[in-house]
Amino acid sequence: MTVVTYKLETFEGPLDLLLHLIDKAEIDIQDIPISDITDQYMAYLHSMQELELDITSEFLVMAATLLSIKSKLLLPKPPVIEDFEDYDYMEDEDYDPRAELIARLIEYRKYKGIARHLHEREWERSLIFSKEPEDLRPYMPMEEQTNPVQGLHTSDLIAAFQKALRKAEKRTTVTRIKRDEISVKDRIREVIGALEHLGPGGRLLFSKLMDDQIYRHEIVVTFLAVLELMKMKQIVCYQERLFEDIVMEWRGETTNHGFSEIEVDY
Repeated sequence: MTVVTYKLETFEGPLDLLLHLIDKAEIDIQDIPISDITDQYMAYLHSMQELELDITSEFLVMAATLLSIKSKLLLPKPPVIEDFEDYDYMEDEDYDPRAELIARLIEYRKYKGIARHLHEREWERSLIFSKEPEDLRPYMPMEEQTNPVQGLHTSDLIAAFQKALRKAEKRTTVTRIKRDEISVKDRIREVIGALEHLGPGGRLLFSKLMDDQIYRHEIVVTFLAVLELMKMKQIVCYQERLFEDIVMEWRGETTNHGFSEIEVDY
């Protein structure tokens, strides 16, 4: 005698079993063949009875629901009732008895997918082992923490602050710094000296007369000296292009000593 062994999968409820049957048959959930699914569902319940497994009431309620939907699809459509007061929307020609069940299955499939995703995240997290934080205070050096102002009163702090202010008043001195002023006449001598060093026809850029530490008033004095030399026709100034550096060309013949009595209006 051949012994047949049944091995049934464990389902969390009737909707889980229905989804399993639908996926196994590879059918569209929006167009469920109720007759075939009902037969497969009832066959599964019979298998559970043969194995003497407890069938919960949820599975029996779903079986009754499937049989009710199957019978509604098999029975002919009732005649059209013209009295709208007694009209039952379930007897409408466009009404599908499977609609409510399909909506429940779609919603259940969404939650099942979310649960599967969370389970995968839980499994990935279970592979990561982290160490719990420890109390490291026993390993810290045992040094007595003393309060630097312990035993002092507010009046003591005020007295110390006033004493520091009196010392600061005694040390406060005012120093006036007078910067060296340069005249236009002295700057003219310096410019002529730089140009004579280059020889007759020597050219010098205006920026060469400046350095990084020059003050604003020294720039103004230098520019006035250049204008004065142009007025005395000792130099010629020009630019190669617009906004480029000013080129100074030496045209004078008198040495630096000849400008000892320069008179300027500055």
